[in-house]
Amino acid sequence: MLRFDEYGTATDLPTLLVVHGLFGSARNWGAIARRMASDRRVVVVDMRNHGESFRAETHSYPDMADDLAEVISALGGPVDVVGHSMGGKAAMQLALTRPDLVGRLVVADIAPVAYGHSQAHLTQAMRRLDLSGLAARSDADRRLAQDVADPGVRAFLLQSLDLKGEAPQWRLNLDVLEREMDKIVGWPGTKGHYDGPTLFLTGAASDYVRPEHRAGIKELFPAARMAKLPGAGHWLHADKPREFEAALRAFLGPLDL
Repeated sequence: MLRFDEYGTATDLPTLLVVHGLFGSARNWGAIARRMASDRRVVVVDMRNHGESFRAETHSYPDMADDLAEVISALGGPVDVVGHSMGGKAAMQLALTRPDLVGRLVVADIAPVAYGHSQAHLTQAMRRLDLSGLAARSDADRRLAQDVADPGVRAFLLQSLDLKGEAPQWRLNLDVLEREMDKIVGWPGTKGHYDGPTLFLTGAASDYVRPEHRAGIKELFPAARMAKLPGAGHWLHADKPREFEAALRAFLGPLDL
């Protein structure tokens, strides 16, 4: 089963399950999870091939949805789910195939479509990084800058570099993530619909969710609402954490009985 961090205690509000994006981990969401845990239990997973969860030879959305279903079953039943990017697609796949496990759904800056870009260049850059003699993240940043120009992207990637063990290592299964990249940036074409309350929350400065995606979103998620965070890009929870938290709280209030 996926490894997860747990915050807060169970209350009248449903447990909130947080699903990170590609190259991320549960630790990326710790600050938001702690704040959201003021009035509910919050569980944040490491997805397969990420963080401290198990390594697998596949990385498809049906696989990831099955992983999440196993966690939810272990937690005792339906939960609210928020998923970002790759995690948003996994959450959508879960809601479409196991709607009984999802109370409310928040999809952060991703649509149920196949994208034309690839992140394989980042897996290649991480694999090329010389890990010998690394003692500080600043040293790793200087080396990674040879292949990754954006300092924000480098900082994000380096959160998955473990410098505390006997030898530096990535907490990512880079070989499988690169091999399965077409599946990750793609979409399995899942049919059906999830009728539960759904929020597609996007960064106003991001182009991941476009007007032409809305018809497909509404077909799969008839109750979907759309909202944008001003001044936020694709990593909207990192760009505007307080505003992101406020949007979650506004949507994930007490269930209507």
